[in-house]
Amino acid sequence: MANILKRFTDIMSANINALLDKAEDPEKMISQYMRDIESDLGKVKAETAAVMASEKKAKRDLEENEAEAAKMQKYAEKALMAGNEGDARTFLAKKTELTAKQANLQQIYDVSVQNSRKMREMHDKLEADLKELRQRKSEIQAKMAMVKTRERMNKLGSSMDGVGESMSAFDRMEEKANRMLDEAEAMAELNSQEDTAEDLMKKYDEGTPASSEVDDELAALKAKLGL
Repeated sequence: MANILKRFTDIMSANINALLDKAEDPEKMISQYMRDIESDLGKVKAETAAVMASEKKAKRDLEENEAEAAKMQKYAEKALMAGNEGDARTFLAKKTELTAKQANLQQIYDVSVQNSRKMREMHDKLEADLKELRQRKSEIQAKMAMVKTRERMNKLGSSMDGVGESMSAFDRMEEKANRMLDEAEAMAELNSQEDTAEDLMKKYDEGTPASSEVDDELAALKAKLGL
């Protein structure tokens, strides 16, 4: 208990936020502070019960001493009333002895009260610091998670840029293929039209009668028509 009480001033004056603001690696420093505080807090909790027990015992001893001194005073008065001065002197001597002891018991009790107060203050301070550290650690972890998310998004953005470039190249290739297909279809259509004209010419060529009878009928028809 003595060692933890010696650290009372250091513990109570420690400013967690100020220490963290100066730290080069706050997350690492937080972890170290948390280990230190948890260690101190464990010692405080282990000693607090003993200190409080000592305080209760000191208070009980003091109250019993005061009650015994008061009782000796009453017996001394009764002895004098009964005319027994010697007995009264004995009771008063006992009262004097108890009164002398009372000063020491009062001092022990005052120290016990002070130690209990310090232990409770240290306990509350350490609990508050530990809570603050946990909160700061959560904030730092949340920020680190955001940073990692942003890094992943940036990498994904770079990947998407590459995909965009690939898609643009594919679009150009598709456009070229479509243009070539259109040209091929147009050429096929033109060829189809040419083939039709040639076929028609062959039709008339092949379909023209070659006999002299036909020639005679055609000459007669021209004469009739004045051609």
